[in-house]
Amino acid sequence: MQSQTTKQRNLEDIAAKVISKLDSAPETVTSEDASLLHSREARVKGGPTKGDIASQAQSVSAANERGDTVQTNPAQRSGVNANLTPADQSQLAREANYVEATDKIRTKLATEPKSVTKEDGDLLHSRETKAFGATEKGGVASQAQSQAAKNAGDTA
Repeated sequence: MQSQTTKQRNLEDIAAKVISKLDSAPETVTSEDASLLHSREARVKGGPTKGDIASQAQSVSAANERGDTVQTNPAQRSGVNANLTPADQSQLAREANYVEATDKIRTKLATEPKSVTKEDGDLLHSRETKAFGATEKGGVASQAQSQAAKNAGDTA
């Protein structure tokens, strides 16, 4: 049985790949991408969330299968589908910000754990809460906060 942390990492990995496709080449998003992402989200969150990345991927993949041209909006920072509502674009941006911060700090935890700061933990906690509404017990944010507290204790 997979731990919650492993499930979260699997979700983050798949989300990063799909976000990248949505940003750079939305015409390459497939129903398989959307299904896999939905599956990973269900394992972590217990079910789909309205406006989440999986829903966006499903929308884009359906348009691709119909042969519709998926327009991107270069004025948007994340480059997401121009047909998305502002709320959907905002959710995509929050999830992308979380994935970006998680990748950076996960690398730091693995390679330079003594350099993890309280600010790193706080950043992840904030971004995870904004993206998903809560933080995962034992997730990357809590690991970073724990390491930062340990580091602060080592220097005190």
